[in-house]
Amino acid sequence: MILGLEVQRVLEARVRAHTASQREVRRARIVLLVAAGLGTREVAWRVGVAETTVVRWRDRFLAEGLDGLEDRPRSGRPRTFGPQVRLRIVAAATSEPPYPYDGWSHRLIAQQVADTGISPSQVGRILASLEIKPHRVRGWLTRPEDPEFFTKAAEVCALYLNRPPGSIVVSIDEKTAMAARSRKHPEQPAAAGRPRLREFEYVRHGTVSITAALDVHTGQVVVEELPRGDSAHFIAFLTRLDRTIPRELTVHLVLDNGSAHVSKATRTWLAAHARFVPHYTPKHASWLNQVELFFSLLGRRVLRHGDFSSRQDLLDKVCAFTLAHNETARPFRWHYDGRPRQTDPAPAPAAKEPA
Repeated sequence: MILGLEVQRVLEARVRAHTASQREVRRARIVLLVAAGLGTREVAWRVGVAETTVVRWRDRFLAEGLDGLEDRPRSGRPRTFGPQVRLRIVAAATSEPPYPYDGWSHRLIAQQVADTGISPSQVGRILASLEIKPHRVRGWLTRPEDPEFFTKAAEVCALYLNRPPGSIVVSIDEKTAMAARSRKHPEQPAAAGRPRLREFEYVRHGTVSITAALDVHTGQVVVEELPRGDSAHFIAFLTRLDRTIPRELTVHLVLDNGSAHVSKATRTWLAAHARFVPHYTPKHASWLNQVELFFSLLGRRVLRHGDFSSRQDLLDKVCAFTLAHNETARPFRWHYDGRPRQTDPAPAPAAKEPA
């Protein structure tokens, strides 16, 4: 028996591998020892198997190569439940559950086919083998057809990737109904082998809403409290931006389609302030508005596990976080250019947090 160089390397790697099973190691050693010129009896003694075992794997390797060292498919135990029962289980799992249930469980499916005598655990094994998971739910959105979706997306992304000369790109949105809640009892800090402990019950102190503006190309953020989400307060926010942004700069605003952003009063104000150029994201595409990335940071670092004794305490912490963020602010790394992703020759994440 003569082994090719590549085959010999594969077999030697199997013998050395710590993760290989014992049967794989034995079969590889048998072939290597036979190829080294040892006789059947000597190989059987060295590997610790019967001579018939050496002959079997030697002949299988000569006939099929490396594939011959794999286990043959086995029929296994005959199925207790035939195709008809399996079809009934699949039909139940992929249909609407009976009233008043809102979803299928293994036990409920077993009850639906009770005449077969199948158990809930067996139902689970059958569904698992078919990769059907009726207990899981994934949300999705039926987005209205918008022939200009990618045109609008590309317009916004172009501002992110290439700032027009003599301009500033500002991403604006509101974060509403942030809950100010405090725990009834103080939490306990983390200790060795134990996570931080938090009291389950809390006291509500109301909610806070803010408006935020992100300078896309510096990462700087401005926030202020939003008493009401109407046009008057949004226009007041734009007026303050108008006073603070240098007059020689054109202001490109990235906005969603919220009522305060597209109202008649807002459009009238924008028409009277020609240097403000609005760019609206497509409907149901808030992920294109970069200020949402700042809101994500705020949610993870302040709001998620925060304890707020009052509305003012919540607002103060939001403002303090914004100031701390601005001290080291850098622009978010944005890669998406607005084209359908399947046509992108080199897919990349749309955006990442600053390094």
